[in-house]
Amino acid sequence: MARLISVNVGLPKDVRWQGRTVHTGIWKHPVTGPCTARRLNLDGDGQGDLGGHGGEMRAVMVYQLDSYRHWQQVLGRDDLTHGGFGENFTVDGLPDDEVCIGDRYRIGEAVFEVTQPRVTCYRVGLRLDEPRMPALLVTHRRPGFYLRVLTEGAVEAGQEIVKIAEGPERMTVAEADGLLYLPDRSRERIAAALRIPALSPGWQGSFRALLRQADTAPDGAGNPGLNPDGADPRPAWDGFRPLTVAATAIESRSTLSLWLADPDRAPLPAAGPGQYLTVKLATDTDRPALLRSYSLSGPPGAQRYRISVKRESHGVASAWIHRSLRIGDTLPTAAPRGAFTLAAGDAPVVLASAGVGVTPVLAMLHALADGRPTREVWWLHGARDGAEHPFAAEARHLLQRLPRSHTRICYSRPRPQDHRGTHYTDRGRLGAELVAGLGLPADADAYLCGPAAFMADLGTALTAVGLAPERIHTELFAPGTALTPGIAATGEARTPHPPDGTPGDGPAVAFTRSGITVPWNPAYGTLLELAEACDVAVRWSCRTGVCRTCETRLLEGAVTHRPEPVEAPAPGNALICCARPDRDIVLDL
Repeated sequence: MARLISVNVGLPKDVRWQGRTVHTGIWKHPVTGPCTARRLNLDGDGQGDLGGHGGEMRAVMVYQLDSYRHWQQVLGRDDLTHGGFGENFTVDGLPDDEVCIGDRYRIGEAVFEVTQPRVTCYRVGLRLDEPRMPALLVTHRRPGFYLRVLTEGAVEAGQEIVKIAEGPERMTVAEADGLLYLPDRSRERIAAALRIPALSPGWQGSFRALLRQADTAPDGAGNPGLNPDGADPRPAWDGFRPLTVAATAIESRSTLSLWLADPDRAPLPAAGPGQYLTVKLATDTDRPALLRSYSLSGPPGAQRYRISVKRESHGVASAWIHRSLRIGDTLPTAAPRGAFTLAAGDAPVVLASAGVGVTPVLAMLHALADGRPTREVWWLHGARDGAEHPFAAEARHLLQRLPRSHTRICYSRPRPQDHRGTHYTDRGRLGAELVAGLGLPADADAYLCGPAAFMADLGTALTAVGLAPERIHTELFAPGTALTPGIAATGEARTPHPPDGTPGDGPAVAFTRSGITVPWNPAYGTLLELAEACDVAVRWSCRTGVCRTCETRLLEGAVTHRPEPVEAPAPGNALICCARPDRDIVLDL
């Protein structure tokens, strides 16, 4: 009979770590006497980061005495105490390779249900002063698991743990953990996991993404269950190759298109609808080339690539392209990249854009008109007026080929010569009120591109009318939003800059979206640490090559991963939390 050995609680507190402040509830300590298990927590317990921990499906964390013994031997530690792994219940029995998702247990007055394995996170390594711990928990198949509280009540150390129901599919905690984090997954077992009602919504979303990959791209690389943006197809070529400007076209008052071709007129590899190119722009012979990314706006199967560039008022790169680039000039170009691509299938599609954000969704519209004209399509676009409405005629022509298409064009300040019903359908901005009245089906896939505020507002509006968050896809070419779980804010965000101190003398590391190139300094240990020193917006969670949150497109160059990640990144990507440059590199950060 399994037994509850210790009940551990702790409230969040601020802890200093690597010069930063972490707000965390990972420190748990045993309590004596009864403790009430409630829907969201044990009494006296709390979590510092509710985005990654806590909530109804993760109310109680469980870890086993047997795993304590295992780590004492593996790590050579004799200082591990109950609660040391951040668990609320230290138990004798209930091993991860026997307990199944959906199993139910009674302890004292309370009833619990197993919902998911532990989520990998750097804070367990912080608590144990062992940075490798997130990876070790996965590779040693000893993650621990979360419980949902079905019946609230008092629990106490020493009580028996009684199984009262078994979950369907008999999927152990260790198996579920391996399906998400380890390679060589079974499609059948992923499908089985999705038949377990008790599985938490977050893990269901991850397994749905893995199942889609297994069904639509069985040879696909990457792990969309952990990082949807890291599951790109293999790039068509490594690094940068010269492409020639074959033609140009003015698309609006501020938008110029470039057609790029192979210098020998050979067909270029097909790009996915919605992907982008990164180009090097030699705007100043005395300085390194600028790196910029632009969505492909032309038909995905064309033998040439079309990119379209809006001239920004203070944009050095866009001004140079509009002013100086000529037909016959050469641009070093990286292969088409990006996971913001039109999904296959028959589901309805919403293509929504503002301004020059129309470019990737226009490529998707081409793909729909050429390949699946029977899909229902909503074409939503916002512009200032007709002079700032790129591709208006091209989009109208494509929509005429889609018999089940719906169009809403919003002009915020139409000119006298812009006629409602001809050039636009609605006066004002494309926003939540318009979306609410469209009658969008809940099973639609939505693709949004435009300013960050536009995508945030429209994403909220789409969720409000019933679209699931995983069906709403966005593309943004500015530096991304940082994800630094538990790290306390330090004031205003700083513009990316070279790191303080003496510059390194290693390979050049270019952060394309941030617009800086700095020499590598081994003192930083990893590319993630270098990026942090430069105030480049980064995303991470485990810092040991498990969670893939830090997975970044490697546009040029090569890296070495030390330690080796639990699962290799997709070809052409790097896990910057454990990567170092082998030579000059270009990162999509």
